[in-house]
Amino acid sequence: MGKRFTRRRLLAGAGAAAFTVYAAPIRAAAPPAEAITPELIAAARKEGKVVWYTSIDLAGAERVAKSFEAKFPGIPVRVERSGAERVFQRIGQEYSSRIFAVDVVNTSDAAHCIVWKRNGWLLPFVPEDVAKHFPAEHKDPDGTYASVRVTLCPICYNTNLVKAADAPKSYADLLDPKWSGKIVKAHPSYSGTILTATYQIARDLGWSYFEKLAQQKVMQVQSATDPPKKLALGERAIMADGGEYVALGLKEKGDPIEIVYPSEGTPLIVGPNAVFKSAPNPNAAKLLQAYMFSAEGQQVLIDTAGMHSVHPQTREKPGRRSLSQIKLMKDDAAAVERDSEQIKKRYSEIFKV
Repeated sequence: MGKRFTRRRLLAGAGAAAFTVYAAPIRAAAPPAEAITPELIAAARKEGKVVWYTSIDLAGAERVAKSFEAKFPGIPVRVERSGAERVFQRIGQEYSSRIFAVDVVNTSDAAHCIVWKRNGWLLPFVPEDVAKHFPAEHKDPDGTYASVRVTLCPICYNTNLVKAADAPKSYADLLDPKWSGKIVKAHPSYSGTILTATYQIARDLGWSYFEKLAQQKVMQVQSATDPPKKLALGERAIMADGGEYVALGLKEKGDPIEIVYPSEGTPLIVGPNAVFKSAPNPNAAKLLQAYMFSAEGQQVLIDTAGMHSVHPQTREKPGRRSLSQIKLMKDDAAAVERDSEQIKKRYSEIFKV
């Protein structure tokens, strides 16, 4: 097996014989915004494809890719989907071997972009819509990444197995003995969503909460996309964490799932997109990045992939709650980047996984 590339390994350069990790130079400002032009489209068509690494559930990611391909025929999108922490490790391994395969990346762990930017791997590129419409807190001031999606990590329950009156309303409720052996949750060493959520919950509720939850005979899965699917199949009655967008998709398809936004607050997951400097298809990479941040691309992410957007020209899908209607925990990508390995280690010790 190849070496496991953690943030610590990447930043120390351990085992990276062919690549030296370095701090990216500080820029005075982001570069000028770039629009989608006929020249960019023509150059992207000459390249003939674009490679997108993403942690979005495969079905949703492929719907986004198909919408891009329909708008820009002749530029197929190769979707490479895995958990965010696996995407991070893969890129670290590739770059240490001077393999430059990824054009555009999306991750549910915004801390990854801090590391990639620090390493000097990201291309400063600002789509026109990001410059015009995105709030400052959702775009890198140096123009290397921005929040292409926002999602949540709520509690859910199977409506065939749990009555609404009995369903948990809070994280504290999950500690009730009646839920022992009935809960499923995902792992922060695989999923960026869960890593970010674990940080926020531990910060706000304390690690003692997880110590108590671990006594509930919890089914442990990998990806944040897995718990809603286990719930829909009836394998567990309660989901302690997982991707809201997957749960929304299953619920809207008719599966017996109901979402609960816990009273203590719901973890907020910011998912940035970035273009790599060494992208093998640089023009197609810019085109995909610009499209995904456009009002049209953002609406596709909302309607077909269950995401939230900070683009003011988008609208929530009817029947879904907007972010303004939900009590949210606060995102802190820098803290997750700083504490990542410690979070994973402590979690594994508590849950013995």
